[in-house]
Amino acid sequence: AAESGKVTIGGYAALFGSQTVIGGEYREVIAPGAFAEALKGDVRALVDHDSGRVIGRTTAGTLRLSEDMTGLAVEIDLPDTTDGRDLAALIERGDISGMSFGFNVTKQTWDETGDMPTRTIEAVSLREVSVVAFPAYPDTSIALRSLAEAQKERRTENHTQAARRLRMKVSLDLVSRR
Repeated sequence: AAESGKVTIGGYAALFGSQTVIGGEYREVIAPGAFAEALKGDVRALVDHDSGRVIGRTTAGTLRLSEDMTGLAVEIDLPDTTDGRDLAALIERGDISGMSFGFNVTKQTWDETGDMPTRTIEAVSLREVSVVAFPAYPDTSIALRSLAEAQKERRTENHTQAARRLRMKVSLDLVSRR
């Protein structure tokens, strides 16, 4: 996964609709759209929620976050540092395969009808995403990605956005000609 010295990892820091039990006290589930506002902020990628071990940042372009139908998608260009090289090796070996996120809940609902209360997180303020050994949500994932794969996805996304803009322009042109 290292082409031109660049190593990119990608996966999901959170999955929509996936439940986890928090402290044996309640279930928690994340609703689609919970990260929509948070994606506009300056978010960092960390190792194990340790603010002294930064491996990416949205404003630097080394961390890319997006919401899709599955959850909070993450792509990190690992730094050529001890942490970056160690993470690449540990992920490639399969020793580390999960992610987590640091957040404050800004909108939630509670359902007390079951055997255990369930909190649905509807919106968050996102501080960080972390590559972790023990994720609270076991369905999260992180894996090495080849530069070619990441570039292909970006080209496809750019093509889709360009086609959407062209369709909008054509429809606007048609409306203005009426």
